[in-house]
Amino acid sequence: MKEGKFKDWLAAPRLPFLTASIVPVIFGTALAWQRTGEFNPLYFFLTLVGVCLAQMGANMANDYYDHKTTDDDINRNPTPFSGGSRVIQEGKIKAASILKASFLCYVLGAIIALYLNSITPGNFVLILALVGFLSGFLYTATPAMLGYRGLGEPLLGLNFGTLTVIGAYFVQTHTFSWEVFWISWPISFLIVAVLYINQFPDYEPDKTVDKRHWVVRLGRKKATYGYYALIFGSYLWVIVTVIIGILTPFALIVLVTLPKALKASRILRTSYDKILELIPANAATIQIHLSIGLLLSLACVVGGLV
Repeated sequence: MKEGKFKDWLAAPRLPFLTASIVPVIFGTALAWQRTGEFNPLYFFLTLVGVCLAQMGANMANDYYDHKTTDDDINRNPTPFSGGSRVIQEGKIKAASILKASFLCYVLGAIIALYLNSITPGNFVLILALVGFLSGFLYTATPAMLGYRGLGEPLLGLNFGTLTVIGAYFVQTHTFSWEVFWISWPISFLIVAVLYINQFPDYEPDKTVDKRHWVVRLGRKKATYGYYALIFGSYLWVIVTVIIGILTPFALIVLVTLPKALKASRILRTSYDKILELIPANAATIQIHLSIGLLLSLACVVGGLV
């Protein structure tokens, strides 16, 4: 088997999905600037690169271990949003090389995390990084296989929502804020919604290898209600945080994305067991996560200026 070409190595870490890292880092940084006036471009850049490296490492580790369990290998209906990067299954890159690349990303991310920890008080950044690195790697790695035990969804929401938002905020301000903790929840809901709806096309192979995430546990029809709760819960949470005064009223601009959320929900309701028909809803969910994250960030900037 020949080693992959450059384009194959670009596909392996699933770069288009790095919005999962980019959104919470931008939002946490925007919150820091609005609430304290603090913004260090270098710290922002390093935080962004570090979190992206951690996600790339996790993505490739997950591809390796889903290959070892044969989950991705027996998946005959992969989509652009599910079934892994496919570079191992298509014979483009050796599985062992993917695992080595995963470790390299983790090492580079760890170097950045250690530096950021050294210029901030306590070991808060180090703790966040360890939680993120370990849970991301152990998502599919044996023997933990957290994603196979129904723990993948809450851990993803924690890592690429709350922890990353408060981590980005802490790097800028050197302080922890409980208000920022509560404000971060819509980002957690939305990134879990992205993972959640992408599990519907993988239902059969995941069930076959006993990957018991919540779509498999509930069954596809009942699992649709979980998606509705995640998507519309994110809007409700924004409204509540605005009402109680911990988030700028400009954040209500996210309501402009509600029609797209309604459309995605309608598609899921009628096509939860139809892989090709569901693809527009998969794409829309990623767009909703990105749009709401950037709109919330913009709202914070406008709120700070006003």
